[in-house]
Amino acid sequence: MNIIERIVNAPTGSALAEAMQQRAEILRLSQASHDAVVVPKEPGDLSHGERAALAERITKLNGADELAEHYRACLENAGADETLLAIADPARDVDAGVRMNAIVRFTDLVTVRPREATRSDLEALKTVGMSDADIVRLTELLAFVNYQLRVVAGFKLAGSVR
Repeated sequence: MNIIERIVNAPTGSALAEAMQQRAEILRLSQASHDAVVVPKEPGDLSHGERAALAERITKLNGADELAEHYRACLENAGADETLLAIADPARDVDAGVRMNAIVRFTDLVTVRPREATRSDLEALKTVGMSDADIVRLTELLAFVNYQLRVVAGFKLAGSVR
């Protein structure tokens, strides 16, 4: 069972379970996207732990506790340290160095106020040493987790409508 199916937890035989089954290919592709951006074979300069911490942060910013628990497990599997735990928790102050502080600021901006993000925000990532490839990797992660949040919320909403 993929992550979205596990979190939505549609009752067997329900209309929601049937709707999800009809979208099995989308769910399969969503799981493949998760694996590609959270635990890629080639993580570049954005470690699996950093990716999991940022994903957990995004889910917490959105109040998605079940997805946050999933990403906490990913973070623990990647070897959580105190810095990564601080990054994962938007309620904590983060002082993880210039590079990671810029990444956290960008993550929060794109998650909470995406319309305010500009080219200068991307340029700020370059000034702290991120390569174009790693900026792409980061934006893929942010886009995917925010997409995943909306898919889960949509299925849960559909399941609550009678």
